[in-house]
Amino acid sequence: MNAGGRLLRWASGIMLVLGTGHLLLSTFFAREDIAGWVDRGVWAAVPLALADGGADQTVESVRNGATFWAGPGSFAVPLILLGCLTWHLAGRGVAVPAGIGWGLAAWCLVGGVLLVPSPYFAGVAAGALIVLATRREERSRAGRDRENSPA
Repeated sequence: MNAGGRLLRWASGIMLVLGTGHLLLSTFFAREDIAGWVDRGVWAAVPLALADGGADQTVESVRNGATFWAGPGSFAVPLILLGCLTWHLAGRGVAVPAGIGWGLAAWCLVGGVLLVPSPYFAGVAAGALIVLATRREERSRAGRDRENSPA
């Protein structure tokens, strides 16, 4: 595996740890709320509208929504999926576009600034590793093209 592939594997590992850790911790801290979903029946456990049509939200409904958006509705699941995709592409020697790295780094930087202290800043490292891997792949490809071009 080339150096770019190793960087992508590190980036994907960071994303997998962040996403999985977030889901595990949110499940641990909200286990009573999640158990309530199972008790009430999983279908529509977190309704978008109040069931009785009233305008007032209860503390329970706010906690219920917060539990959903902090857990399965959060960006932890897409982060895990992006980590898996990055791992797969690194194994095949395919570069991840630098824009993905820049976007991930920007999102995690903003999240880290807004929510201090948090592990968001580790996501900045993952984004930077994707950008570096892409740049190395581009330089390597340019060097191969120069060597193989007719003189």
